[in-house]
Amino acid sequence: MTSNPSAYTELVFTRETPPESLSLLKDVTPGQLVDGEVKSWPAAYAVLAALWLWHDGLEECHRIVQQTPQELEAAALNLHRKRLEVYQDEQSVPPVENHNAGNSKALAEMTDTLSFWHAIMHRREGDFGNSKYWYAKCRSHPALMTIAAQANEAIARADADKALLRLTMSGWNGPAFVDYVQAVHESPSDPRYGIAVALQQMEWRVLFDYCVRGATGK
Repeated sequence: MTSNPSAYTELVFTRETPPESLSLLKDVTPGQLVDGEVKSWPAAYAVLAALWLWHDGLEECHRIVQQTPQELEAAALNLHRKRLEVYQDEQSVPPVENHNAGNSKALAEMTDTLSFWHAIMHRREGDFGNSKYWYAKCRSHPALMTIAAQANEAIARADADKALLRLTMSGWNGPAFVDYVQAVHESPSDPRYGIAVALQQMEWRVLFDYCVRGATGK
């Protein structure tokens, strides 16, 4: 996450994916992002989507998060088969295990996670109404309380602002944060802009860590 120092410092990004981001991530596969056996392929794909988002690759992120967990499981299996065709040696290609097959709770949480990234991606492209639509689909996500707790620390250091207080009244309020970003994204000199950037980066980190734990089973 250090190759592009300016990544994720804009609230709204409407340009094409930066060349340096394409160079960094275009050949990365989900399995390369996990140390050891992948416990959840949809979560591993979510980690990759998050990295694209951090590096302002909104289109690439969207291609992943608009899919279902089942579709991402199938994508992992398809990638595995293609690698077998290239290497023609099963010992050189780790097997693809579906650890969440039949686990309705895990699939539901993964669906919410993909919706969460979907919401963030649309917020960052300035499609605020669509962002709220996807936030509404993950209102019970396990990461929301952690995000709210960390957001409260940042908000406590800021000047009193009712709009900020709304963000954590009952867990992390994604739609309220969309409104906050919409109000300040065209005014980088506004002190609220820097607060919003700090909050968007914190939101990303908490959800990213959640996905890494899901992918690794740790």
